[in-house]
Amino acid sequence: MDPDLLLGRLRRELGAFRACLDDGHRSLSAPVTHCGEWTLHDLAAHLGRGNLWAAAAVTEGHGGLRPPPAPGEPAALARWFDGTCAVLLDALAADPSAPAWTFHPPHTVGFWRRRRALETLVHRWDAEHALGAARPLDPETAGEGVAEVFDTMAPRQLARGRARPPDRAVRLTATDTGASWTYGPGTSAATLSAPAERLLLVLWGRLPADGGAVAWEGDRAAGLRVLAGPLVP
Repeated sequence: MDPDLLLGRLRRELGAFRACLDDGHRSLSAPVTHCGEWTLHDLAAHLGRGNLWAAAAVTEGHGGLRPPPAPGEPAALARWFDGTCAVLLDALAADPSAPAWTFHPPHTVGFWRRRRALETLVHRWDAEHALGAARPLDPETAGEGVAEVFDTMAPRQLARGRARPPDRAVRLTATDTGASWTYGPGTSAATLSAPAERLLLVLWGRLPADGGAVAWEGDRAAGLRVLAGPLVP
């Protein structure tokens, strides 16, 4: 996706996530189903601290920032989160081709426009899901998220020894956009088809790969083994 378009999507998704914090203690105590024992407060703290970490990667050229804990009081948390968004967006206003520290190529500002847009997309869904009102994901952005799993997140998992290389290939096809991706060696053993949103949510563990939200063709068991990776942190 175009870096400027990704920056616009990031701004929009940050605003949507921020809206989930407006109900004070009631919303902040909501459990986030797919993030262990986290509440919405914990998720906001994670996303906001990640904003500051990514901004420092751009402006300071390293990944060693350790942001302080987020405030606990709802109004203070909301103000703090707004501040982290402003810091991130200011840093990412730089030329997307400019150099930046990143944990995976390319080592540019554009990497962070993409990474933060997609991180925020998934966590916006998490937050809305926790409040019982998850809205659809933009298909084009969700497709970019699927691509990122295979070109960035899965290779990083392998490099860090968190996953084994796949011994078969699996193909994913987005039924709404027509895009497709293949992960693993050789001819695809299985094909997984669904709208881009569902594919992304499957890859990030928000929907089951063996459930009714997706359609399989071929060797489903082999495909499930490949997707079990784990492909993402």
